[in-house]
Amino acid sequence: MTAKFASALLPTLAAVATLAAPLTTTAQEAPVLRITWPLDGATLPLGPDAAGRTIGVVVDSNFKLKPAGQCGSDPRCGHVHMKIDPDGDTCNLPGRPYNSMNSDFGGPLIKANFGACATPTGEHVIGILLADDHHKPVLVGGKPVTALVKVTTR
Repeated sequence: MTAKFASALLPTLAAVATLAAPLTTTAQEAPVLRITWPLDGATLPLGPDAAGRTIGVVVDSNFKLKPAGQCGSDPRCGHVHMKIDPDGDTCNLPGRPYNSMNSDFGGPLIKANFGACATPTGEHVIGILLADDHHKPVLVGGKPVTALVKVTTR
């Protein structure tokens, strides 16, 4: 599933990306990204209105997560891009190749907007991609740093 996520998400992020090359980390400790909430397999209740169809997703990384453009020369700094059901585009925000990203505020919280999905309730995959300060995927061994969890919304 991770390879599918990467292959599905990377082309859609091309519209967001700048012309700079992706950041490849050479530091001793490889970049790590985890979704700490919701847990894999969780069932999440959604509210009846648009505001209630958004779930907070909490990530953990050994990268500093800051607003885009705020990392300066720190190569271990960036933000995350999130896509619900990354093998397709049925949950993307209108006119965007993703569902959400935390590049405006940074930090470990990102909003998953299930209200943007053609079918908000049911089984979904939340996919997170670690991006550098310029929206390019962070790579380890030529592969993007990602995290996935399966959830059911009702």
